Amino acid sequence: MTQDRKTIAILGAGIVGVSTALWLQRDGHDVILIDRNAPGEGASFGNGGVLASCSVVPVTVPGLLRKAPRMLFDPKQPLFLKWGYLPRLAPWLVKYLGHANAADTRRIAQAMFPIVGDSLNDHLALSHGTGAERFVVPADYLYAYAGRAQFEADAFGWGLRREAGFVWEELEAEALAAYDPVYAPHLGFAVRMGGHGRITDPGAYVKALARHAERQGGRVLRAEITGIVQEHGRVTGVRAGGVTVACDAAVLALGAWSKPLADSLGLSVPLETERGYHLELWEPSVMPRSPVMIASDKFVATPMDGRLRLAGIVEFGGLEAAPSRAPFNLLRDNIRAAIPGLTWAHEVEWMGHRPAPADSIPVIGEAPQVKGAWLGFGHHHVGLTGGPRTGQLLAQMIAGRTPNVDVTPYSPSRFT
Repeated sequence: MTQDRKTIAILGAGIVGVSTALWLQRDGHDVILIDRNAPGEGASFGNGGVLASCSVVPVTVPGLLRKAPRMLFDPKQPLFLKWGYLPRLAPWLVKYLGHANAADTRRIAQAMFPIVGDSLNDHLALSHGTGAERFVVPADYLYAYAGRAQFEADAFGWGLRREAGFVWEELEAEALAAYDPVYAPHLGFAVRMGGHGRITDPGAYVKALARHAERQGGRVLRAEITGIVQEHGRVTGVRAGGVTVACDAAVLALGAWSKPLADSLGLSVPLETERGYHLELWEPSVMPRSPVMIASDKFVATPMDGRLRLAGIVEFGGLEAAPSRAPFNLLRDNIRAAIPGLTWAHEVEWMGHRPAPADSIPVIGEAPQVKGAWLGFGHHHVGLTGGPRTGQLLAQMIAGRTPNVDVTPYSPSRFT
């Protein structure tokens, strides 16, 4: 516990913000969680629910530049674009696609491993004693393919996972059917990853963690955040709800909405929203044994409390546009193909915003030009997976301790 007790405002009450609050409290600090919404109602609510430690490989793998145009014009592919948004997207997109090469993909995977590589244990440590432990369930993570040839076409990504130390079991058709008989015959090969996990209700989980932070003396303030107050190059408060909330330091963890405040701190983070969709099937007639990535269609099906959640669509279209219909229809078609005969009582649709920096590496650390201004955002589609470790790293750095991993790749200074 630190001897230098501080009041720290955390801007954003998703998994990163709430994790940071809990780790800071354990260090003896006072925390104020500020968000325009209640805790756990943004991307932390709508994610795929998998503690996907093996998801170190970014979307920008070699060959993406060649494949992306064809994917955009194929309605059966999980990539969508609102074409009117393309002029605004273009500068970010050029930078993003510039990383679709072997050297950058390997560098990104190496940077992501310390953040997500032990996610199950990170969540168990975070939730211990909070009352939220019940939502964290150890589980396999299955990657299902149409056959071994399709798996081998992903050899580069699997090689990076092997380099990171991941091991797996390969299941041919009969072994896959023995492991879980729900899948269609055309899915004739799978990779079984042990040591992973799932969250049975991500929104409720984050809310339970936030309630524990409140019980420990933390404040939760629902208000629109309009600025970070600085005096002589140091944070002194946060403007929220028309008032200034005094604090000794602030943590910017607003996900896809982080860019304007990051700009005010002297940074220029190339950040876009990766619009994510999920479809929940309530009271399904069958439930997969474990979370599964249907690799050919790039979507995840995760067992949750009372429902099966389907997620994994990517759409670019900004923060303001309404949801599109096609992603929901594609998820529905894909699960019917993957699990024949599946029925459900009713369904719930959701669309939200995942924060996507152009280099696919989250921003974690102190703003170089403003003392006491800390940042923790930009996890793309692995925010739930990496939230607890991100919060722990921020708490360590705020306390002046040296983390046991190299935090250089996440440094905000790369965007000065």
